[in-house]
Amino acid sequence: MAYETPLTIFEVMRDISNNKYVLPSIQREYVWDTTQIETLFDSIMQDYPIGAFLFWEINKDRLGDYDFYEFLKNYHEKTSTHNKKANLKGEDRVTAVLDGQQRLTSMYIGLKGSYAYRLKNKQRTNANAYPIRKLYLNLISKAKDSSNKYDFQFLTCDDAIHTNEEYWFEVGCILDMEDLGDVATYVTDNISYSEDHQYSREQAKFATNTLSQLHKVVHTSRTLSYYKEKSTELDKVLNIFIRVNSGGTVLTYSDLLLSIASAQWENHDAREEIIEFVDDVNSIGGGFRINKDFVLKAALVLTDFSDIAFKVDNFNKSNMMKIELNWDNIKRSIKQTVNLISSFGYSGETLGSNNALIPIAYYLMSIGMPDNFVDSNSTKDNRNKIKKWLVLSLLKKTFSGQPDNVIRPIREIIRENKVLDYPIDKIIEKFKGTNKSIQFTEDDIDEYLLKLKYGIKETLSTLMLLYPSLDFSNKFHVDHMYPKSKFKKSYLRKIGVPEDKLDKYINTINDISNLQLLAAQLNEEKLNTDFDEWFNKQYKNESEKIQYRKINYLPEMDYSYANFLEVMDERRKLMKAELVKILL
Repeated sequence: MAYETPLTIFEVMRDISNNKYVLPSIQREYVWDTTQIETLFDSIMQDYPIGAFLFWEINKDRLGDYDFYEFLKNYHEKTSTHNKKANLKGEDRVTAVLDGQQRLTSMYIGLKGSYAYRLKNKQRTNANAYPIRKLYLNLISKAKDSSNKYDFQFLTCDDAIHTNEEYWFEVGCILDMEDLGDVATYVTDNISYSEDHQYSREQAKFATNTLSQLHKVVHTSRTLSYYKEKSTELDKVLNIFIRVNSGGTVLTYSDLLLSIASAQWENHDAREEIIEFVDDVNSIGGGFRINKDFVLKAALVLTDFSDIAFKVDNFNKSNMMKIELNWDNIKRSIKQTVNLISSFGYSGETLGSNNALIPIAYYLMSIGMPDNFVDSNSTKDNRNKIKKWLVLSLLKKTFSGQPDNVIRPIREIIRENKVLDYPIDKIIEKFKGTNKSIQFTEDDIDEYLLKLKYGIKETLSTLMLLYPSLDFSNKFHVDHMYPKSKFKKSYLRKIGVPEDKLDKYINTINDISNLQLLAAQLNEEKLNTDFDEWFNKQYKNESEKIQYRKINYLPEMDYSYANFLEVMDERRKLMKAELVKILL
């Protein structure tokens, strides 16, 4: 990035009028009020630094990739707050403003445009509530009751009345005074020899100095210092923009991509559509945590682009048009996917990776997103395949690191797979022996799965493997068999647990060996009841007890606190045997 020779305000205002300077779609809209503009002009008049600008030079071959916007000239609070798209046909190159939009727009409005804001005592619907104002400078006296030296004010034509104390010069007229001699002539004709007012010599001198200074800072002084970025790497440019425009409010990459998308979609406002969709999906079931980044990434995958990297180059005009055409299908497939995994028992708190949803969404889109997929008996086996793949992927953290290297091959397998069922076997085979493998070893089971604890996301996934018959359309809780609340040294001592085992008891209470999936209502009824008491009360006959033990991997023994550690050891062995059967 190079620091360039500073420019005059006149040069930049001329080039803005000719669309030589434009705004990229990632820029926010204009937000300054008239007081800020007046203060900016006062700073310029006093030769105060107003900050450097950052420009991005764009050659002809990239102009069609993205939409650019003209500078706002005549701001109207009700009818004109949005920038118009710039017509750049025939241009060899343009300069996009990455940093300095608000300042340059303020200069442009002050010198070549107008500003209309609503009068406080007028209704919004009143056509006269928004009088058009231009920027004026009082040539014969300093600003009163202001921290500014020069008296800049936005006034209507009717308000810009000359008096013995005020002579209002329309600031934009300075652009037509190319020579300093024009300043002297103007002061002589309009102030020194005014036919309507008798101005003092001091006022005429002040007017000469003030108008000469205005002429200097607009026509002569190279006031506008700037850096120019010439890179064609749009991701680099976008990250530069994020850095220089953060200003205390962190701008996210996806926010800027949404700005680009909004500019290029023809029938939808991408920002509103995606934000509303994120809120809708996140309200499903127990609540999810997908975000704008996820939706934009999924859009690339589900629209079948070969390059699915999350970078600005992939959100060009052509791609955005395809995504917009595919938007309804994208929304439907993602929403169906989230409904599906919610039926598995997942929520935002327990889903280890949002990216794991993308292959499922792609698969559902490929089979036409049947309305009854989530709850039909005919799709039960297929749902189980998806569930098993998802559980294994989450446990293996397959989507950590570089998820694109997983998503692309799975998408290819789904695309090539002519069978309607989810191709879990082909996916397993594809990644076999790689660092993205979802195959398990006995060591994985011993050293990872059986050492999981309460509150870890992977714990739920492991329990799902162990409880394959549960219908998660009903709500289930991860429950401590032996109540956690009772595992305090004072209580354990009271019931006779030996002193040398207290720490072992307490350290084991959150182990997966003490966790079960229990229907929400049962869990609420169970509360802090001692496990042996609850078990005997809940399951009164022997057949019920046998069934419970079988489902929950429990040995047949006394479940009193005295046997807690033994029960945990035996249950861990039974859980391991089942996991070996499932995974090896």
